[in-house]
Amino acid sequence: MPVLRIALISIKPGVGKSTTAVFLCKSLQELGVEPVLGDADKGASCLGWMQDAEGLGFPVVGQAITTLHRTLPGLEDGRGAVVVDAPQLEDHEAIARSALAYADVWIFPLAPGGMEVRRTMLQLRKKLDEARDFREQIGRPRNPMCEMVLLTRTNRPYATKTGPDAEFRETLTKRGFRVMQTVIAFNDDLYRQAYGFKIETSGTTYPAAAEEIIAELERAQA
Repeated sequence: MPVLRIALISIKPGVGKSTTAVFLCKSLQELGVEPVLGDADKGASCLGWMQDAEGLGFPVVGQAITTLHRTLPGLEDGRGAVVVDAPQLEDHEAIARSALAYADVWIFPLAPGGMEVRRTMLQLRKKLDEARDFREQIGRPRNPMCEMVLLTRTNRPYATKTGPDAEFRETLTKRGFRVMQTVIAFNDDLYRQAYGFKIETSGTTYPAAAEEIIAELERAQA
């Protein structure tokens, strides 16, 4: 299988993007897909996590630059996946756009709340269209192979048919966003308090998220 090129993108901070990057990399590794994590966020949360944990079992490389689409291919040798923790679009658009130009899979972590969903619908669409224009300018296909919303900090550890999580899923779907079936439940013990320690995916739904991403990409490539 070709190298998985995944960019994690958000409009604003605080949606679990860096946490998702680290846990997703560990989950991919456990599936036999050796990752490298490109930390393109100016806050360098993933780099700090690796340093405090004295290693995460996979490399984390600082990439907070506007030429990611040129430099990231150099990290692919011997790796099964490159996961990019891109900075929020509202503050560092040029870096995030470069990450979107590189990646074949766009994942949008999003906490299901009215403000977050509204900003996503109003702002993210425009920014993604600009990224598509940039991809065409540099000779890349206009659209990635996959683009999906990953609901984080949800009320339940599974996709519900009723309730607020389901309502936000329906709203996003009606606006043309593909929403992953896997969700990441709110759990400070598993996620927020894990910062700076080795990653343990047991009890989380990140392994399921990794499997869903791989399956979606394989369907797109078929």
